[in-house]
Amino acid sequence: MKRLLFVINPRSGKGRIKNKLMDVVDIFVKKGYRVETYITQCPLDAKRQVISRGRGADLIVCSGGDGTLNEVISGIMELKKTPALGYIPAGSTNDYAASLRLPKQVEKAARLAVEGKACPSDVGKFGEDRYFVYIAGFGAFTEVSYLTPQDKKNLLGHQAYMLEAVKSLADIRGRKMRVEWEDGALEGEFLFGMVTNTISVGGFKGLVSGDVALDDGFFEVLLIRMPRNPLELSNIVSYLLMKEERKENELVYRFKAKRLKVEAEEEVDWVLDGEFGGKRREVEIVNLEKRVHIVRG
Repeated sequence: MKRLLFVINPRSGKGRIKNKLMDVVDIFVKKGYRVETYITQCPLDAKRQVISRGRGADLIVCSGGDGTLNEVISGIMELKKTPALGYIPAGSTNDYAASLRLPKQVEKAARLAVEGKACPSDVGKFGEDRYFVYIAGFGAFTEVSYLTPQDKKNLLGHQAYMLEAVKSLADIRGRKMRVEWEDGALEGEFLFGMVTNTISVGGFKGLVSGDVALDDGFFEVLLIRMPRNPLELSNIVSYLLMKEERKENELVYRFKAKRLKVEAEEEVDWVLDGEFGGKRREVEIVNLEKRVHIVRG
């Protein structure tokens, strides 16, 4: 009998998975799986349980937000044999779920997890021991994703992030750093930066270029220089909100890269898939091409 490990974060979103749990497990069992269910108890628990319980599993399915997905994939990366992964999105923004074209309804996502095709997907390696699925970012507003209280996320959803972002406006500052990649280098004071493998960030699709492939071995990189005056800030905002093809901009840089090295004058706070990724003065970010297989819509 095929074995399925089902990892659930009951605190994600509005906890809607709780009312559907028996129906979801029933879907898995009827597809011929012996199901082991685990409900996470604390941060990083999902990663630990995947490492300890995931060996020999034919399929791992997780239900939660982007942070839960990050933990599960980080655990899978520690296994010698990597099982396929199904995902039932239950968070506040579910950025990566949009890239995977997953259903928003719990039962439909559960059926897809056991009936759909597992496709290769890239994983980002951050430094020596951290991974990310869809974004590594620094700078303005990035801390909003992990500082917004869970109860506020559950109540307000995407709007909760917007409220916290407004609060952080007064704390915006630049970071002096040098960014190197296989085709070039940039140096200066940057307001914001992100290394992504997704079509949506924070629920906004306009921040990422349209030609995104989840399995091409390339990151999409966005770097924004620190504006020197209100006019430059307005220029940046207008550029990011443009829906038609964007022309080059001296304040905003977009490019693709397989590997980056970031060196800053001081330690910089990073965000990995919406969770705090630590403080780094130097870090190397590498695309691990087609490293995991995730069921897509």
